Amino acid sequence: MADLSEKEQIEQIRAWWSEYANYVLGGVALGVAILVGVTQYRSHMETQQTAASMLYETVIEAVADGKLDDAEAAADDIYTNYGSTIYPAQTRLAMTRLYMDKGRDQDAANALRAVVDANPDSELGMIARSRLAKVLLYQEKPQELIELLGEQPESAFTARYSESIGDANLALGNFAEAEAAYRKAMADSAANPTVDRVLLQMKIDDLPEVLEENESKPEPVDAPAGDAISDESAPLQDDSPATDGDEEAG
Repeated sequence: MADLSEKEQIEQIRAWWSEYANYVLGGVALGVAILVGVTQYRSHMETQQTAASMLYETVIEAVADGKLDDAEAAADDIYTNYGSTIYPAQTRLAMTRLYMDKGRDQDAANALRAVVDANPDSELGMIARSRLAKVLLYQEKPQELIELLGEQPESAFTARYSESIGDANLALGNFAEAEAAYRKAMADSAANPTVDRVLLQMKIDDLPEVLEENESKPEPVDAPAGDAISDESAPLQDDSPATDGDEEAG
């Protein structure tokens, strides 16, 4: 282009602009639209978060005061209108406490399952799973508890899960499995243990002892009354065949 005259250069620029102007202007318009859209989305999300936060505070206050109707009204608003925020899961965790206080353990279990299903691998999901295990134990559903916590990957909640599995096996009468689960919980090497080792040791110490030899040993038979001689004190008879010497002696 250095060899071209100024007039020729201008003509080339005009030709290029004539051919690509629509693309350039379209790209600029698209960029502006995206920028405006992102800004509006962020503004909308901030508004949503703020509104949901205020409702969540209402839930917390109602839970603390034991006002079930007020708590449920605010919670339903969060579930319906602010599902894209972080507050539905936190609200369900808060409602669990109130449901248990009011004797509505199945509502508590349903709320916790919703959190687990929506956040299976997050910290909130793990917290909900741990609390749901306690509700299931309260409901005397130890097998469901084991199915809920079984085969979970190692995490900061492993010791808590293991203790709950031990409690469930104890309720089922699986004492060996209960002890194994309790000892796994005891092995928690975290700097700040998540379980009470003293309580765990007490649970292990209180496990019933299963004596297999006592189970297989027959009950002793009482000797008959009177002067009768018991079978145990009678001389043993020789069941071997008689020899020739014995026959002559007879």
